[in-house]
Amino acid sequence: MAADVIGDLIKIFQPKSKRRPSFGLQTAGWKVYEGPEAKTVEAGRTGSRIWRPAVRDTQLPEERHGFQYDLVVIGGGCGGLACAREAAKFGKKVAVLDYVYPSPAGTVWGLGGTSVNVGCIPKMLMHHAAVVGEAIVDAQEAGWNVRVDGHDWNKLVMMVQDYINSLNLGYKIALRDAKIDYIHAYGRFVDAHTVECKDRRAGVRAITSRRFVIAVGGRPRYMGVDGDKEFCITSDDLFAWDKPPGKTLCVGGSFVALEIAGFLTSLGFGVTVFARSVFLRGFDQQAAEHVVSYMEHQGTKMIANSVPIKFERDEKGKVLVTYSERKSDVFRKEVFDTVIIAVGRDALTLDLRLDKAGVEFNQSTGKIRAVHEQTNVKHIYAVGDVLEGKQELAAVAIKTGTLLAKRLFGGGKEFTDYCEVPATVYTPLEYGCIGMAEDAAEQQYGAENIEVYVSYLKPMLWNLNKKMRPNGTYLREDHACFLKLVTLIPEKERIIGLHIVAPNAGEIVGGYAVALKLGARKEDFDASVGVHPSISEEFTLMKVTKRSGGNPYKPACV
Repeated sequence: MAADVIGDLIKIFQPKSKRRPSFGLQTAGWKVYEGPEAKTVEAGRTGSRIWRPAVRDTQLPEERHGFQYDLVVIGGGCGGLACAREAAKFGKKVAVLDYVYPSPAGTVWGLGGTSVNVGCIPKMLMHHAAVVGEAIVDAQEAGWNVRVDGHDWNKLVMMVQDYINSLNLGYKIALRDAKIDYIHAYGRFVDAHTVECKDRRAGVRAITSRRFVIAVGGRPRYMGVDGDKEFCITSDDLFAWDKPPGKTLCVGGSFVALEIAGFLTSLGFGVTVFARSVFLRGFDQQAAEHVVSYMEHQGTKMIANSVPIKFERDEKGKVLVTYSERKSDVFRKEVFDTVIIAVGRDALTLDLRLDKAGVEFNQSTGKIRAVHEQTNVKHIYAVGDVLEGKQELAAVAIKTGTLLAKRLFGGGKEFTDYCEVPATVYTPLEYGCIGMAEDAAEQQYGAENIEVYVSYLKPMLWNLNKKMRPNGTYLREDHACFLKLVTLIPEKERIIGLHIVAPNAGEIVGGYAVALKLGARKEDFDASVGVHPSISEEFTLMKVTKRSGGNPYKPACV
């Protein structure tokens, strides 16, 4: 995540409000009683076509280049800010342009980009609030006399927004201290070295720079059907939504849709998820199916092959959804209090007038084609979610922005390694992964060259909770956790994919990412000693392969 940057900011600005204690039960809303440009040329691939950027060299000598700035960063998200701050360390004159257009529902936010304002940070806090609620149930079984009097959505939103506001201010202070000009305006290219800055009062001015970094990120995509912008919201709105969502429909099978559905269910709201086809496309599908199965067990209605075709406001002010089932001609209707669209995101580049600067990009997605973050215009770069074919992760953007500034101004030689990057989907049982999914590995290397190890087990700590639902199922499933290793046989079973669905999976995969980056093999895991008793320990004990047909289900901690 954005841990390094945010950690620095917390040191700079520590909120003093008495309303901001440590993020525990009550603050979670529960009413509880107790250098140089890249010289390396690599080929990028779009579809089946190989392309190599035709680089336009418009560079000038480093000294006395005649522009107002050495670097202008367009976009105030994690990647852009990291790049700007690193460039300023080398004594360069830097500006950051950042402006957020209101969502269709009217939501805006401050400096820090998607991750800080409407992504990783608020999502993680609401996920934590949900986990806290589940922990209250476990606390009762562990002997604590705790009772819950419902959940206060407005209090949770207030606490989340208070924290985000502190980060927004912290970023501004950090830019000021680094002598970086913060321009609260929307930037658009006039030519290859000039951008037009337009602020909210329609004031316009132009600034020039020797180099530019495009880091504008993306925004949620709407469906293009009747009523979607008028009667629905997105993740841009939810974390500041001033009324409890009530009965909620999440549209989309993306990780954003499942994360939102997961924490809203745990907070006590009735949630349905519609997916056009599969859930968590692009992730390991066996792991994805396990995530979905657990969410259904927890009470979320997961419905595949369902597509909304119209949204309307009924006489009671609720949203009437008309939807179709893809494999039939049946049309159905259902009423919801809140509908959240989470069908994907688009890069915010179409209004940048990239053509004025000569920058090539994908016209359909807005994604920018770049080699080592350098576009086809030699002095214009891109980092973060706007890059075509790269992970849309805050930590990746921060690393990329930092390394880019070091190469441009500090003589650095290191490039971002986009392989073996850990990622986590913060569903009720978190899904952490590194490297390749099983089907992707088989497609690239051939099924005969892949060995897959799997294991199912129940966390030992869950054995304290014996509560059952009215339908006879345990609140805590016996084999809720899932682990998988994907290995490459010709390379002595080098591990090319690691997957885990378990509590705190995000805290687990980070360390294993280092092992995979260093080329760890299955025998290295076998030779290691895990922490006992823990879920992570199972990675050092896995013996059953899918090919063997053996029993992958295990009792806890044996």
